[in-house]
Amino acid sequence: MLTFLVASAFTGRCASDVRLLRRVGLVPEPWCSSKHSKVRGTGTVECSKNKELQTAVHRTSSAYSVLVQDLRLHLGPPGAKRPVLKGVNLYIRRGSLHMLLGPNGCGKSSLLKVLGGLVVPDSGLVQTDQPSGFVFQNPDHQVVMPTVAADVAFGLGRYKLTEAEVAFAVRSALRLVNMEDFMYRATHTLSGGQRQRVAIAGALAENPKLLLLDELTTFLDREDQFGVLQAVRSIASAKEEVTAIWVTHRFEELQFADAASYMEDGRVVFTGTPDEAKLFLRKRGAPV
Repeated sequence: MLTFLVASAFTGRCASDVRLLRRVGLVPEPWCSSKHSKVRGTGTVECSKNKELQTAVHRTSSAYSVLVQDLRLHLGPPGAKRPVLKGVNLYIRRGSLHMLLGPNGCGKSSLLKVLGGLVVPDSGLVQTDQPSGFVFQNPDHQVVMPTVAADVAFGLGRYKLTEAEVAFAVRSALRLVNMEDFMYRATHTLSGGQRQRVAIAGALAENPKLLLLDELTTFLDREDQFGVLQAVRSIASAKEEVTAIWVTHRFEELQFADAASYMEDGRVVFTGTPDEAKLFLRKRGAPV
C-alpha cells in the first residue's frame, strides 16, 4: 500500500469504508513515480528521463522477478549531487525471499525505491514483475485508518470490486500475516510489529507480484521482529508467484532468506545463498 494517503476519522467495517472513500474521492488514482514518468494500468512505467533506461514491465521474460544492470543514480540538490548507485547489477529469482544487506548509507533503500518506481535513476536497465507493493520502515507512516480492516482495504478503492471481493481480499491478506483475528481492532491499540504486519497486509491485498520491504524491524522489539520476519517468510513460502525483497543491516535475519546480496558504497558486491553470505561476511570480520 504505497502511502500518499490521507488520514481520516472514518470508522466501520472494511467494505463500507472503501465505499465511503470512493464517494468522497480520498482513494488515490494509480500513482506516478515522478514528473518524468507515466503509469499505464498497474504494470508498466515508462520513464523519459533517460533514453537508455528501461523500467518496470508487467512480468520479466525469465526466471527472474528482478533484473538490474549497470544502474546509476545521483541524489542531492542541483550542483551538489552525489553518486548513490554506482553501476548496480542484481538478479533475483521469482518466488524467493531475497535479503539486501549492507551498512547504513550504502544505497540499499535507494535501490529499493528505484525498483518500486519511487525514484527515477539516471541510467541502466531495470526490469521487475508488476504490480509491486512497498512497505516502509516506520508503520506509523503507512497505517493511517482507524481499524485494521479499513486500513488493509484502503488501496482497494482504486479497483472496481464488490463489497464481497474487498472483504475476501482483506481477510486473505490478514490471514497471510497471521492477523485475521485483528480485523476490526483499532489500529492505535496495536504493537509496532502488529502495525507493520497490517502494512504488509495492505500491500498484499492488492495482489502484488513484488513486495519491497525497507528495514521493517528497525523500530521493533525482538518479539515483534520475529513476528514480522516469520510473516514475510510464510508469504514467500505460500505464494510462489510473489517475490519479496527485504532490506536490512541485521545479519541475524539471514536465517529467513532464500538468497542474499550485500551492498557496499553504492554497488552489489556479493550475491549467494544465506550460508555463502555468512561465509562472505565472516571473511570481512563481521560477527555472523
